[in-house]
Amino acid sequence: MFSVIIPLYNKAPYVEKAIQSVLAQTCQEFELIVVDDGSKDNSLEITRRHEGTKARIIEQKNSGVSTARNNGAKVAKYDYIAFLDADDWWDIRFLEEMKTLILTYSEAAMYGSSYYSVKNGKNRIAPIALPPNFESGYIDYIKTYAEKLCMPITSITAVVKKDVFNEMHGFKPTLKLGEDFDLWLRIALKYKVAFLNKPLAYYNQDVELQNRAVGNLHKPETHMLWHLDGFEKQSDKVPYLKQLLDKLRIDGLFKYFLNNKYGALALEELKKVDWSKQPKSAKERYEKSIWYLRAKLRFMKTGSACKNFIIRLF
Repeated sequence: MFSVIIPLYNKAPYVEKAIQSVLAQTCQEFELIVVDDGSKDNSLEITRRHEGTKARIIEQKNSGVSTARNNGAKVAKYDYIAFLDADDWWDIRFLEEMKTLILTYSEAAMYGSSYYSVKNGKNRIAPIALPPNFESGYIDYIKTYAEKLCMPITSITAVVKKDVFNEMHGFKPTLKLGEDFDLWLRIALKYKVAFLNKPLAYYNQDVELQNRAVGNLHKPETHMLWHLDGFEKQSDKVPYLKQLLDKLRIDGLFKYFLNNKYGALALEELKKVDWSKQPKSAKERYEKSIWYLRAKLRFMKTGSACKNFIIRLF
């Protein structure tokens, strides 16, 4: 039924929990493929303990998460590919619930569930923009994403038909951040998406910042934010697409805007935003003195670090 792919790079403190959450699934119709992306810690050694059960390991030189997932998909033997990151984990019913969703909504090409964001050891349900009474069914992925800028389906809750994954040529190898957004959007623009409004995965935000892709500045050529023009061409025909793209630019490019190296490039990208349809607060955010904004960002980072230290201490 499922080929589960875990890309692995230097996640020794977390990968055991991720693997165990897969092996403990109530639905055992799966294979587990761990793709080691040239880890330099003992991640691979930990993973080898499970080799020969339902898990197999593929090794590659360090090429990035997109290539790792693509290489896992190349050897996948089942019709549905599920993805989990090595520092996150699943509820034991995740695959069982996804199987039911697939059987119920067979016209979809991509499936997923709600999830928890885990920060300072506390679980918070991701604020996905769905009606409170929505339980399961087909969703307008683009509209749902655009409303609150919270991804309805992430790299740890996505289940994709293998034929569709191959048709889309998988993840773009050049992208290191937002590669999942890029693929899910390409799928959603062509096929139906089915969703279960039940949190069945755990997105771990307690991982050290240096080991997380989110939150760090990436080179423009490796970040999806700088490669939205292809989607822009379809915005006249697809409701809410322009709204989503503009919100992503406004939110995601702010740190680049404040950076000496990338500030001018960010301004060029921000010219593509339809500012006439943006709230006043969004415009004002970019109109303040850049020195003030940089100082405020440093203050907020320091405050956040102190807060997290105190929370973990007590």
